[in-house]
Amino acid sequence: MDARALLTTLAAAGLLLAAAPARAADAPVTVREDGATYLLDNGIVAARVARASGDLVSLRYRGKEMLAVPLTADGQPDLQADPPGGNVRGFAPFTDHQYGFWSHDAMGPVGTRAAEDRVTIDPQANGGERAEVSVKGVSGGRRMGTGPGSSPSGNFAADIDIRYALGRGESGIYTYCIFDHRPEYPASTMTEARFCVKLAPLFDWMLVDAHHHMYYPAEREQKGDDKYNYTADQFDHPAFGWAGAADQIGCFLVNPSAEYLSGGPTKVEFLCHRDTNRIAAPCILNYWRSSHYGGSSVDVAQGESWTKVVGPFLIYLNSGAEPEALWRDAMARAAKEKARWPYGWVSGADYPHRAERAAVSGQLVLRDSGPAGREGAHPFSHLLVGLTHPDYRVTTERAAGSDTPVEITWMTDAKHYEFWVHAGDDGSFVIPEVRPGRYTLHAISDGILGEFARADVTVAAGQPLRLGALTWTPRRLGRQVWEIGIPNRNGSEFRDGDNYFHDRMAVAYARQFPRDIDYQADHGDFAKDWYFEQVPHPDLADPAIAAAEAPRVMPPPPKPGEPRRRFVFPPPILGRATPWRIHFTMPDAPKGRATLRVAIAGGSTSGIPVEVNGQLVGVIKIDGDSTVGRNGIQGLWYEREVPFAASWLKAGENTLTLTVPAGSINQGIIYDYLRLELDEHPAGRGLGGG
Repeated sequence: MDARALLTTLAAAGLLLAAAPARAADAPVTVREDGATYLLDNGIVAARVARASGDLVSLRYRGKEMLAVPLTADGQPDLQADPPGGNVRGFAPFTDHQYGFWSHDAMGPVGTRAAEDRVTIDPQANGGERAEVSVKGVSGGRRMGTGPGSSPSGNFAADIDIRYALGRGESGIYTYCIFDHRPEYPASTMTEARFCVKLAPLFDWMLVDAHHHMYYPAEREQKGDDKYNYTADQFDHPAFGWAGAADQIGCFLVNPSAEYLSGGPTKVEFLCHRDTNRIAAPCILNYWRSSHYGGSSVDVAQGESWTKVVGPFLIYLNSGAEPEALWRDAMARAAKEKARWPYGWVSGADYPHRAERAAVSGQLVLRDSGPAGREGAHPFSHLLVGLTHPDYRVTTERAAGSDTPVEITWMTDAKHYEFWVHAGDDGSFVIPEVRPGRYTLHAISDGILGEFARADVTVAAGQPLRLGALTWTPRRLGRQVWEIGIPNRNGSEFRDGDNYFHDRMAVAYARQFPRDIDYQADHGDFAKDWYFEQVPHPDLADPAIAAAEAPRVMPPPPKPGEPRRRFVFPPPILGRATPWRIHFTMPDAPKGRATLRVAIAGGSTSGIPVEVNGQLVGVIKIDGDSTVGRNGIQGLWYEREVPFAASWLKAGENTLTLTVPAGSINQGIIYDYLRLELDEHPAGRGLGGG
């Protein structure tokens, strides 16, 4: 082997940081093609893209391979061992590609090649400033997307155009995907949709959110660690990824905008975790449609023309002394990318540039008749304001196992764009770079039950829209008797609400509250006396608990014909019904109507019976999501009201009981906030009572 081939092999194997001389940062960008791939190179980053599928099969930073891709003897990506495109789930030892990929690739059904590949920005035409390549799959009515997480027979009837772009001096590569459902294509419902990149073994520090900046070796996942412990809010984390501490290299995904993501500013999703197999490669994910924590929806009817551009976003590579410095640099880069959005170099897509967008501004003014009498110009805490597609109902046929609601709100919409900002404490807001269209304006704020909504906000291209003062009058059904928690769309303020991201928190509840909860509404401290989730109460002597807490081991490789398993699951843990009692004092026997108002941040039980002084007065209906079972603190938010005759209350001590039924400890409820209101006007009577 000659010296050049040796250097290539060592660099690809991760043995050299800069074995080959790096070109200057101002070197021109080049793009080169061979029979199977495009190679984009700017002297800092070299990215190799599969022309058949749009997969990112190699990403090298200063000559060093960043991806987990298997390599041939001469240090090149082994595309025979891990072929682009087709869904290889179950192919030992992989669960899916060990490099970068869009779940909906451009290849088309397995056994076909639908892709049309071309150079969309030629660096020879712009002095080496930028290159871009496109791999486009034309559906023609077939269901497209066969990548990991999709189906070998295709999933969604749309043309799929996957692009990668690289600029001069840039320490990273951009990617984006254009979905185009033509009117003549059949109705389609999209499954989970994401971009994922799997990294080389050198990456051992995960950098996600305030809870998860941590050393995370492969052995931890191989012993059965739960990837759901590492989910986080997408909106508040524009840069996330991994660092290699010894090599002093970082790889981060940077979202310059959240307009193409689903679920608005409260959507919790996977950002990073380790792959769930023996290799346990570090993963970075950009989920824009998922089934997690209530899920989201992309349903398109036959005859409907629908296009969505997901991205562009940046896969950013950097170097520095230690992981925290790399993360801080990635966050600084995220701020720069946000300022550059929308990118002027994007063309040939439904992607309005800055002159074709508009800013929407205004000021919310709170008028609340509550106990604090909060009014004026400075009432807000953590105010979020957004423009979203109006609520709608899904009309296409779905499979019986569909995991998203039929009534779609901003929390479950992945089909359209959303534009959210953090607003000022005085209620003022400016939403920049909004695409033209008709929207509903929404606002949510800590401390305020419910949300503000104003329909029919029309944004015209290039025309700023000033909405002026907007009065927000929160809904109240009578005077407040008591409240528990803070309306903030999650359960973080309750006991262990800052430590929720672990397996078997229901067992921790049973140890801390062996007799369940008796909460004194008149003087209780919900931060200490109210647990963040109400779940069936397990018996601490149950052998299933010890089995679940024992280290889990990976099974041996499957024999031919055997199904592949991640690890041996312990037996399920069941629990008895769990009653939580709220005690409060009434000075007099009231009349009229009382209403228990419950804001729910996540739940997956059959329903919560509500008793007042031993009398069943209603059941809280739960819209199931996976928040409790997936170790979350917030999922779908909604409010339930249980009205009852105030005559069920009495002078002196009263007890209101909420009971989670017996069953799996992975089923229960996370409360956001509870409030009892009393309307003693005669119109509030007529419900029957004691």
